[in-house]
Amino acid sequence: MKPTPPALPALPLVGNAVQFATRRHEFLREGLQRLGPIFSFKLARQPVAVLIGPEFHQEFFVQTDATLNIEKPYTHLAAMFGKVAFLGPHQTYLEQRPLLQAPFKPEKMARYVGIMQREVQRWIDGLGTQGEMDLSAEMGRLVQNVAGFTLMGEDFQNRVGREFWELYAVLGRTLNFVVPPHWPLPRNLRRDRARKRMTEILQPIIAERRAHPEKYDDFLQDFINTPTRSGTHADDETVVGLLKALMFASHETTAGQAAWTMIELLRHPGFHLRVQQEVATHLPAGTVMDHKVLRHFENILWAVREVERLHPSADMLMRIADVDIELGDYRIPQGWLVMVCSAVAHRSPTLFKDPDRFDPLRFAPDRAEDRQHGYALIGFGGGKHKCAGMNFANTEMMVITAMMTQQLELDLLTPNPRVHYGMGAGRPEKTLVRYRRRPVPLAVPSVA
Repeated sequence: MKPTPPALPALPLVGNAVQFATRRHEFLREGLQRLGPIFSFKLARQPVAVLIGPEFHQEFFVQTDATLNIEKPYTHLAAMFGKVAFLGPHQTYLEQRPLLQAPFKPEKMARYVGIMQREVQRWIDGLGTQGEMDLSAEMGRLVQNVAGFTLMGEDFQNRVGREFWELYAVLGRTLNFVVPPHWPLPRNLRRDRARKRMTEILQPIIAERRAHPEKYDDFLQDFINTPTRSGTHADDETVVGLLKALMFASHETTAGQAAWTMIELLRHPGFHLRVQQEVATHLPAGTVMDHKVLRHFENILWAVREVERLHPSADMLMRIADVDIELGDYRIPQGWLVMVCSAVAHRSPTLFKDPDRFDPLRFAPDRAEDRQHGYALIGFGGGKHKCAGMNFANTEMMVITAMMTQQLELDLLTPNPRVHYGMGAGRPEKTLVRYRRRPVPLAVPSVA
């Protein structure tokens, strides 16, 4: 029988919980350096196996729903959103998968790009001619508006969007991965009251949508119209749960990475100039944003992907071993927590040259460092569990970056913001930026 993965030294009772809670990336990086790509530690009495490296990432995603259980580690999120998608049993995920895929069909994206451009312009117009702003907070508000209009439409956002997003914030403040979600504690009771009120808001809207489906075209209507795998339609509870879960995925992760993209560009003026020239050439004033325009923004796309590598929002993913698993030279026993950590794995010097440096050109065709292995980048998951909304999120970040570059001159006043983990997704902490509206949007540069 193979041995279990080598373990980092741990304290009695608490194990490595304090180290993991206070400096998890440094802690996991130390484990990789000392013990190799498969090692273990303890969260109190719970053993955790950590897998670092694309070949092990591949096994992690391939074995999900086979020997690795995705539902059990995320009971805290299921208490917030319900047992929908991957938060429920595997059969539930398979049944609901057509609903999750429906909003992201290519023919839908053209309309979403238009909404993104409209909302980014509204946000820029609301800034005034100059001032200072907290970039992280502003990206949160901007992405929230985009999510509201694309997920549930203009009528919803104008009528009840404000209350709904306030309730969503309550859910975020109650999230805690240490306190059991079923205990009748004040934070859990606040969570349940917020969930109930959100459902009360949505039920009459869903009833109206079911009665007049021809009047609407957004994520909510797709969830209502699209049959499940077995041919039935989702009930109200499932539709509400999917909406709330998708809000989390589309808002929390995108807001953080949109902010990091602008921060990194401002910290690296040489590459920022490339982006400015690209925007000046392909986004003159009055241009309607569409996929033909977006295809020209290769430098922006590379910057967005480099931010996924350096600042992944979902920095860790977890599973529970349903059976004993043999991986490499080790055996991971049934009941162990199994984890991959993109924040550590994405900085591997064996895959990425000078891995701690912001260098979007590593994604250019002549280098293509990400293509050395299909599981080198796992910021959006991998395999059949890769995020269905990845292209939507990347498109939104590209639109935000292009339009901010086109219309705003920015100075970074907080050069080295730390990471804050709110609803489980990493965002930069308060990041002050000084802005000035350009008198006219960027013009085509006179020199190459």
